[in-house]
Formats: sequence, structure tokens, C-alpha cells
Amino acid sequence: MKILIANLGSTSLKYRLFEFRDGAELALAQGGRERVEDYGRAIDDCLEELRTAGRLAAPESLAAVGFKTVLAEGMTGCRRIDDRVLQALEAGNPVAPAHNPPYLTGIRLFAERLPAVPLVALFETAFYQWAPEPATRYAVPRKWHESGVRRQGFHGASHKYVAERSAALLDREDVARRARRLYVDGGDTKVAKPELRVISCHLGGSSSITGIRDGVAIGNSMGFSPQSGVPQNNRVGDLDPFAVLHAMRRLNLSVEEIERELCYEAGLMGLSGGWNDVRDIQRENAAGNGAAQLALDCFVYEIRRWMGSWHLLLNGADALVFTAGIGENRGELRERICENLDGLGIRLDPAKNRAARGEESEIGDPAAPVRIFVIPANEELVVAREVKRYLEHND
Repeated sequence: MKILIANLGSTSLKYRLFEFRDGAELALAQGGRERVEDYGRAIDDCLEELRTAGRLAAPESLAAVGFKTVLAEGMTGCRRIDDRVLQALEAGNPVAPAHNPPYLTGIRLFAERLPAVPLVALFETAFYQWAPEPATRYAVPRKWHESGVRRQGFHGASHKYVAERSAALLDREDVARRARRLYVDGGDTKVAKPELRVISCHLGGSSSITGIRDGVAIGNSMGFSPQSGVPQNNRVGDLDPFAVLHAMRRLNLSVEEIERELCYEAGLMGLSGGWNDVRDIQRENAAGNGAAQLALDCFVYEIRRWMGSWHLLLNGADALVFTAGIGENRGELRERICENLDGLGIRLDPAKNRAARGEESEIGDPAAPVRIFVIPANEELVVAREVKRYLEHND
């Protein structure tokens, strides 16, 4: 069974091809395009790459194409894409304006090119279906809640992989099995005591922090939309809603202008004065740019605040995990994030932390109560596994 995973950005198309055979999971190929102007041509080019490389005899032989979709109004989980799913994705455009439109474009183009191949979506909100109700509720009027205003959580595929892999690294195969089967069993798989408590930090152009108990998420720093939580590269992060109303009145901004500025001119971009890549911000900081230093300070502060929240709600932690581009590669930021947290049992090994870059590593002081890992993100594998399970149970 071969499954192609398409990862669509506002100007990019990346793909990974997996084959599931005789109980093995094989990553056959990966590639993509940046600065995409014509998605149809980009899709055609990627499919031709796979054919000429001998990885895919014919695109029509795919078992499915899977998508790491962000959100849809009124639905979550893993679903075969049909008109109802497309309508729900379109309804979610205002909540995820940077994410949903390119996915809708890509899905429709794949459907045109591969009409006989199932297209399946795994929503980023799916991992949080079993979070406790207080973690999903805002203190808004009931009619708001009934209209869909709730904490949803995102980066679900990334945090789910952390849940699976960290449990394996901690010799808790019972918890790893529960995390792997979560979308099948709904968290009902029994695990042994004591509890396994993990704080997962997905740090990249988009960042979120999740608390995980026995392989199941108890909540995420992002809420109703991917705009919330810690400061993102261009997106604001947490913000008092009355600040939006104030800015609209004081600066005479329309709804469209507010949306654009919060989505594309805020976050690290707004704090640093024009840079949204942490590497550029660190370079500016080293050159003495005070705004760049402030951006890094705010980023670290918010990550630590959310780590502290999950540490409290989990009643401690057995592991702290860093993943995604910044989490995997920026040892100096990991050091700042973990600084002076020995009272919580979090203590880095400086040499191991400096050496860890882009590969799975344990970077904590071996004498500290909390083990600290770098686990490279593997969202596409999680999507491929869930697409395979969906096909096996529904087709």
C-alpha cells in the first residue's frame, strides 16, 4: 500500500511517499517545490518525479493521498474528503486564512488529476478530541460556544508523534501503543501505573506547547485558531480581545486590516521590527538590535509560561521534548528555555545540548528527574499511518 502525503503552504508544496508492506513502514521518497505560483504544475512535476524515479509506476496506483489539514468547521478526526469536508474547510477559512485556502486549492487539483484515488484529511485538531472539557471551553456566552467558539489545539500530528516516540524512549510500550491507537480506541486502551507525563514543545515558524498524559493530550497552547498561544513567526499569539477592539477604534482599522496585521505583521515579525525567522532575529540580536532581543525574550517567556502550565496540570513531568525546526536545531534557545528550572527537575546537559542538531538525542542531565529529548518532527508519518487505518476500517 503506497500513500502520498501532500503538505501545502501558501507558496509551497512538499510531499513524502510511504509504503506499508508486510508490517513495515517504508519512506520511499520526499521532495517538493518552493515559491509555487502554479499549484497544478507543481503537483504534476512532483508526480512525474516519483514516476521517473521508479517510486510510483503510475499515480493512479496510489492507495490514497493524505493531507495534514488544519481545521474545518464542525468536524475533526480523519476523514475521506468529499463535498461536505470541502464545505467545512471553506467555512474554516476565516479562522485559518494562511492555511485552509492553499489546502483547498491543492485538494481540488489532486482530485482533478487522480479522480479514482481516495483523498483523506487528518485534521490538526484531532489529537485534542479527548482533552478534558475545561481545557476546551472559553468563558463566553453559551450561544458563542454553540456557534463553535472553543479551544481546539493544533500541531496535532507533531505532538502525537512525540507522544508515541517519547513513550518508547522511556520504555513505556504500553503508553506508546495507546498513543498509536488513539484515533481507533479513543484513549480507552489501558496502561500501567505510574502515569507518564510529557511536555511537548513544537517550536518552528509556528509553535505550540502541549501537555500529554499517558499518550493523550490534555490541552494545547493554541486555542480557537492557530493565531493564538506563543508568538508565531508572523502571527500574534495570545492577545486580549479588547485590544483588538481598541486598535480598531484608535487606529481606524477595518476588520480586513486587523486580520491582515494580526496574521502577517505581528508575532516575532512585529516584535523584532521586521524579521520573522529566528535565525535572522538571533543575528540581529548579536549585532545589538534591541528589538530583536525583545522578540527572543518574549518568545522564550511565553514558551516557559506554557511549559509551567502543563507542568502544574500534569503534577510534574517525566519528559520534556523539543521538536520542529527551532526545537530541533537551536540549542542556544533550548538553553534559555530550560534556564533556572532545576526546581522543576529540568536540567540540561550543556555539552549534549550543544551537540544536538536535527537528530534524535537525549540532552538532559542524567541525574535530573525530568528527561529531556530532541525528537525530530515526523508529522507526515503520523498522517500516513492514520490514512492507512482509515482505509482499512472504512473502505
